[in-house]
Amino acid sequence: MSLAPGAVIGIIGGGQLGRMSAMAAARLGYRVHIFCPEADAPAAQVAAACTVAPYSDHAALARFAGAVDVVTFEFENIPTESLALLASRRPVRPSPEILAISQDRLREKRFLNDCGIATAPWRAVEDADGLARAVAELGLPAVLKTTRLGYDGKGQAMLRDPGDAGIAFAALAPRPLVLEGLVDFAAEISVMVARGADGAVVAYDAVENRHKHHILDLTLAPAPLPVELLSEAGAMARHIAEKLELVGLLGVEMFVTEIDTLLVNEIAPRPHNSGHWTLDACPVSQFEMQIRAVAGLPLPPATRHADAVMKNLVGPEDMALWPRILATPGLIAHHYGKDEARVGRKMGHFTRLFPRGALPGAFGIEDALRLR
Repeated sequence: MSLAPGAVIGIIGGGQLGRMSAMAAARLGYRVHIFCPEADAPAAQVAAACTVAPYSDHAALARFAGAVDVVTFEFENIPTESLALLASRRPVRPSPEILAISQDRLREKRFLNDCGIATAPWRAVEDADGLARAVAELGLPAVLKTTRLGYDGKGQAMLRDPGDAGIAFAALAPRPLVLEGLVDFAAEISVMVARGADGAVVAYDAVENRHKHHILDLTLAPAPLPVELLSEAGAMARHIAEKLELVGLLGVEMFVTEIDTLLVNEIAPRPHNSGHWTLDACPVSQFEMQIRAVAGLPLPPATRHADAVMKNLVGPEDMALWPRILATPGLIAHHYGKDEARVGRKMGHFTRLFPRGALPGAFGIEDALRLR
């Protein structure tokens, strides 16, 4: 049963993903109630209500549950006990079980492999001896990662020779850790897929993601790769959504190897930075698709009317360019409402659209993103 206009959607998390989700919900006639620890968070600035409390405050969570009709979330680092409390009172979409899988790299990799989805080779690492065995089995170079709380390059260390192992193991926590064989990839791509309460599944075109300092810099939509490969990526994302029995939105990040095979890197059951291009290039953005799925509304096709390049604006250096971005014709600017441009902090993004099938090559993209 779908939520009627005027219903309240509760979103856990106050960042930019919650902000853009709240704006999409308002377009559909819903009110949004944000739960986050920070006053004046980006999402709270555009929401009908906000509860400011720690994610572990069970009394505040209970009051929040009593004020909303359904709950979703905009990031993964939520205590499982908190989400279980909410789920005992209101529908939580995606489910707490899906969140638990995405929160733990070991659970995530086991789930994907059990579904027949290929990943980079990996080994669980409980202790220093286990790391030595994993290095012997996978070889070097390899990447040692925390199983929880890592993002944008945090919580991981590159191992290039045996002497790196002990230093990395001592530095990384919480444990257990996971060692991943280094993938010699040609490109990194992602697919945003949504599944409704009725089981309908839609997926956006696969896009290419290019990073700078471990943070997403550019997204190219569609990915400039063979059509057959992009179709396979979409099918894999749909398969994962169905196996999870997802109700909501899921980002699936993948590596494309030098021999054009696909390896899934990780999944994120929420809107994703690499899906921001859909705000301007699609009739229904990833944020509206998420709200539709959470609210039990029909899911329209995830089509696009244009090709696109999305560029992240990170830290004070990029935000110093904001006046020039606003003055450059053809750039569609999005500011996240954050008050301080710290190093490495995502502050906004802009998008440049192109006619379908006219995404330019490298030099054309560089020229299209040039500021006045």
